[in-house]
Amino acid sequence: MRTKLAGFVGGLWLLLVTPVLGHHSVSQYDMSHPTSVSGVVKRMEWTNPHAYIYLIVKNEKGADEEWAIEINSPNYLKHNGWTSATVKAGDAITCTGGRAKDGARTMRTLTVKLANGILLRG
Repeated sequence: MRTKLAGFVGGLWLLLVTPVLGHHSVSQYDMSHPTSVSGVVKRMEWTNPHAYIYLIVKNEKGADEEWAIEINSPNYLKHNGWTSATVKAGDAITCTGGRAKDGARTMRTLTVKLANGILLRG
């Protein structure tokens, strides 16, 4: 009886807790107030668990700032029309999403608008 109970509890743990541990929270981003940043791609990192776009953005004084734009996993992106060459260094893009709550120059993007007007889910 005790062995069955331990097996049941262990199985329940795997089913309920493991997916939560693997989830990546967006709690550090203000997703309820989307903002947009436009700039030129410095580089694109096509990596798991999330890809990143590093974007050079002109601030209000005209100085360059580097932003780290977190996007979804390469698997998600592929299923939504992306390839590893969709965004490349030198491309002018606009990213819209939740900015970091702590004011850092980073965001979790919802969409990426390419220079030709194509809008992609990020």
